[in-house]
Amino acid sequence: MMVTDEPKMDVDEVPMAVDGIEDISTETLAQYYQRLFPFSVFYQWLNYKAPAPTSLFTHREFSFTINDGIYLRYQSFKDGDELHREVQRLAPSKIDIGAVFTAQPRNAKSLQPGAFRPVAKELVFDVDMTDYDDVRTCCQGGSICKLCWRFMIVAMHVVDRALREDFGFEKLMWVYSGRRGVHCWVCDERARALDDAGRKAVAKYLSMVRGGAEQNRKVNLSQRQAAHPHVTRSMNIIEEYFEDILLVDQEILLTQERWTKILAALPDEELRKSLDAQWSKHPDRSSVEKWSEMIDAVDRRASKRGAKFGLASFERDMMLQLTYPRLDENVTTHLNHLLKSPFCVHPKTGRVCTPIASDCFDSFDPFQAPTLGQLLRELNSGSSDSTSLAEYVNTFSSFVDTLLPVQDAKPSQVPSLEF
Repeated sequence: MMVTDEPKMDVDEVPMAVDGIEDISTETLAQYYQRLFPFSVFYQWLNYKAPAPTSLFTHREFSFTINDGIYLRYQSFKDGDELHREVQRLAPSKIDIGAVFTAQPRNAKSLQPGAFRPVAKELVFDVDMTDYDDVRTCCQGGSICKLCWRFMIVAMHVVDRALREDFGFEKLMWVYSGRRGVHCWVCDERARALDDAGRKAVAKYLSMVRGGAEQNRKVNLSQRQAAHPHVTRSMNIIEEYFEDILLVDQEILLTQERWTKILAALPDEELRKSLDAQWSKHPDRSSVEKWSEMIDAVDRRASKRGAKFGLASFERDMMLQLTYPRLDENVTTHLNHLLKSPFCVHPKTGRVCTPIASDCFDSFDPFQAPTLGQLLRELNSGSSDSTSLAEYVNTFSSFVDTLLPVQDAKPSQVPSLEF
């Protein structure tokens, strides 16, 4: 019996629903911003708990999307109250946060050329599920389910550990994007001070899967590279999740169409043909069984031919290729790149972009992130403290409490960090 290439899905593992979209309007967003958006803590975050407004806030760019696509860039505010009033007035469908500049962004057009430039911003990372479309078999494009969400769990563990242990950063805030991915905001002072070159260095350090669709093997580490602490730590994390995610949930070797993609990375044509023939005779064998057969065959061939053919490292490199985090490097490398604000309402799902506590990576459920309509219904039957958003506001507040107060300083005086 030939197995067809159809993803299996349990009843509670359906693609991300969009049942909250009909609740999004200027009126409902205005209610959300008036009654639920945590402006006070939000201001403390971006002003870094200083007792009075500092240039870290007043020189910060905000961008608003209003009226189905009108894009207002270079907005800035003298304090949190002014931001609060303007957001309530405009009821934007999206708020993006940009860099801290040498002057107030709203005055940018009146400044001399070269006088207005970005000088600081949180070091940010974006992991999007669409970058896993060549690996996941349950969903594609904008859809996600509980099966493929586990790629995000691995990504958060790997990146979080690397940023803390390899770079010494401590103030990390993870945020659900509201649809199909996660963002990370690194708020340490020396992270905010990084220039584009420094940000590019961090992004390159954390990037391991390289090459386009035409490249079969996208991770090919030398023995020296494989011994690096970041690689060994990442492998320890990946080994914990790999079988369940790739072999059980995604069944990456279930059908010939799927196993052909994996075998294409094998640097041994004879072995590829042998395994393809073997599995074609018994296509109903599970991906767990096929993976074990493939690795046993690779190990036997490697013992005869040596490491120079890339067989000895095949299992490790493929596990990294299939599971290692796939970062959008452009979001990280450019100081003036905008990123969606926490607590926005995603226009495609109606879900709020909620913080994820660092000890809740495995338990966070994107399908439980509240929708705008849900929150407004909860408000009608109680107070803002009793809505589903309250726990996420508490997570946000707990993170902001860890930030150290800063003294006001001109952003241009913030030192850079060189690697």
